[in-house]
Amino acid sequence: MFKDIPYEFIAVEGNIGAGKTTLCNMLSKDWNSRLVLEQFSDNPFLPHFYNDAERHALTVELFFMTERHKQLQEAFNTPDLFNPLTIADYFFIKTLLFAGQNLKEDELNLFRRLFGVLNSTFPKPDLLVYLHRPVDVLLRNIAKRGRTYEQEISAEYLKTIQDAYFEYFKSEKDVPIIVLDIGDKDFTNNVETYEAIKDKIKSHHEKGLDLVRMGA
Repeated sequence: MFKDIPYEFIAVEGNIGAGKTTLCNMLSKDWNSRLVLEQFSDNPFLPHFYNDAERHALTVELFFMTERHKQLQEAFNTPDLFNPLTIADYFFIKTLLFAGQNLKEDELNLFRRLFGVLNSTFPKPDLLVYLHRPVDVLLRNIAKRGRTYEQEISAEYLKTIQDAYFEYFKSEKDVPIIVLDIGDKDFTNNVETYEAIKDKIKSHHEKGLDLVRMGA
């Protein structure tokens, strides 16, 4: 299967509620790849952050950064010769994008310095996939999965995160990036949609940004 996929490290990104973890699980199963999933539920500060973002932003972002660094370091320091393809439901740059929306200026300046040191140890993905959904669909998905601490997430917050990703995409020139606009499509139950996503991901992509409207 690996000979059909021209990448060794695929990162799937997306806003909260986009379905990135679900997609990674499905792809990893089909392609028998190594799977790296973010352990966000282990962050003890996350429920407090959603109740009082200003007070708990720095602690929640520092915890996320250190846990992501530890997880990715373990994954890339122990290569698997039998599973050369790695699929992850996040890319380390996510750490800085979210922090940029949540931290005050002095906190963010400190955070950027720490991020720069940690980020220098990781390879960039061979392909970055971004699942794009409208904010109203994200809110519906968040409500459906029923995590108590997520229910206060606002449309405005989701929009700022979305904008942060797209600003980053415009500046990233070294990585192929495909933005899959999947709208409200349910790829978990629609085989045709899922297969179309798979075909698009395993295709060869040049460096830079490519916007793909699924089903269009």
